[in-house]
Amino acid sequence: MPVRKLPTARQRRLGAELRRMREQVGLSLTEAAALHRVDKTAISNTESARFGVSADRVRVWSGNYCCPDRAYVDALADMARERAGSHWWDEFRDSVASYLLDLAELEHHAASLRHVQITHLPGLLQHEDYARAVFGEAEPPLSAEALDRQIAFRVRRQVLLDRADPPDCSFLLHEAALRMLFGDRAVVRRQLERLLEQSERDAVTLRVIPFSAGGFPSAGSSTLYAGGPVRQLDTVQIDVPNGITFLDSETHLTNYRAVLDRMEQRSLEPGPSRDFIRTVLHEL
Repeated sequence: MPVRKLPTARQRRLGAELRRMREQVGLSLTEAAALHRVDKTAISNTESARFGVSADRVRVWSGNYCCPDRAYVDALADMARERAGSHWWDEFRDSVASYLLDLAELEHHAASLRHVQITHLPGLLQHEDYARAVFGEAEPPLSAEALDRQIAFRVRRQVLLDRADPPDCSFLLHEAALRMLFGDRAVVRRQLERLLEQSERDAVTLRVIPFSAGGFPSAGSSTLYAGGPVRQLDTVQIDVPNGITFLDSETHLTNYRAVLDRMEQRSLEPGPSRDFIRTVLHEL
């Protein structure tokens, strides 16, 4: 099997889950190799995503590890069946950062998405003019060509909401994000109108956290919690200075679920949230 030069975050996640499964039953690489009747380097390369793995092998190894969770094993087998080069984001593979490709892949496969945005409005809900104003603040500045590529990629991500079976999307937006002027007032008006329009979608729930709600956990960062086909395959994505990072340990998942629940408790209900956005819109 050829070695992958650059495995995706999803491929790395599959390998990591197989490693967790092995470690949970207390097997070393040598012991697992004897159990599976393969060389231990094959296991190491599979767990690090340097090698791919078939759905059949996922099931065999899961059975050897006595994993009792059938839904979890089925979800891992489905991940193993996927092949690269068949999704829209592959068109951008040579023109945007690899972490953005991983983000698009994460959103595409998610069963649900929970977004928290503090100072920017969510990329999935951004009007093209607003997105251009946001990317226009990049440092160092983007060339005109690079700027156009970033806008095109962000717009393509939004097709997710037009699918026949979009994931359930919950957006928690802080009042600061609504009032930040990226672009002129006309651009912000168009953006707030886009929010109201998108909030009417069946798959979209939008809530506002007003300044009056006071403090809340993780107030300094934006977060995406992507629900997987089973809870063990959930993923947290957070922004960092040089891009984004993905978290998937059970401790991280548990803590971020609690954080998002607490933030949601501080937010307005969807109806009052739309009214709040209309108020900000009329004040511009």
